[in-house]
Amino acid sequence: MVESLSTYNILTLGILASLAAGLATGVGALPIFFTSNIPKKVLDTSLGFAAGVMLAATSFSLIIPAIESAGGSIKGATITLLGILAGGGFLDLVDKFFPDTNLLASSTDENSNLRRVWLFALAITIHNFPEGLAVGVGFGDGNIANGLGLAIAIGLQNIPEGLAVAIPFVREKVEIWKAFLIALLSGLVEPLGGLLGVGLVQVSKSLLPFALAFAAGAMLFVISNEIIPESQKDATSNISTHAILIGFVIMMFLDNVLG
Repeated sequence: MVESLSTYNILTLGILASLAAGLATGVGALPIFFTSNIPKKVLDTSLGFAAGVMLAATSFSLIIPAIESAGGSIKGATITLLGILAGGGFLDLVDKFFPDTNLLASSTDENSNLRRVWLFALAITIHNFPEGLAVGVGFGDGNIANGLGLAIAIGLQNIPEGLAVAIPFVREKVEIWKAFLIALLSGLVEPLGGLLGVGLVQVSKSLLPFALAFAAGAMLFVISNEIIPESQKDATSNISTHAILIGFVIMMFLDNVLG
């Protein structure tokens, strides 16, 4: 599969892969056309699985390649360390503009609830940009296997995320098709990130190690600050933990098979 894709333009592949990952938010939102009563256990388990998948993709498709492309040893580890901290710090700064928005729980203040729903959707949209960036950077150095692995991981993560965006809008009596469209659009910033990522690396290969590490830091922040905590809030946290492990080993296997 990877060999057959090698005949295509890298820029085109990066954009299309990040677009496919972004469209997965729409796939995740599809159940709202049938019911808005999604069991919390199902969503938590899905988020746990997604966290495991993203952790594996971050490790094997971003951090390890970042160290190797920087020449390994102390130099590679140092550049990767700085990139991870920069990526995580960037997402932390972005988060300062948003309040804590646990939209999967009901609010007693009906007047402010819809505002919180929109803030949540906006926050998810902004966080999707560096995910697209990660896919683009993965393809940027010509390593199709890395880019493909990241696109699969982020796409899988976007499925429960799309559902998490859509459900609060439905609960606030927003029309179902509008809730679906909002969830879909929240993922469509990823091709913009993908274009930037693959473009930067194509312009200057020297940016590759730092760009890979930056994307890894951003993804680690999203995983540790949002996805895992959200999946661990209820009594089903043990199931979510198992789902994290399963997601990690499945993505580890796929990453090696694709490579």
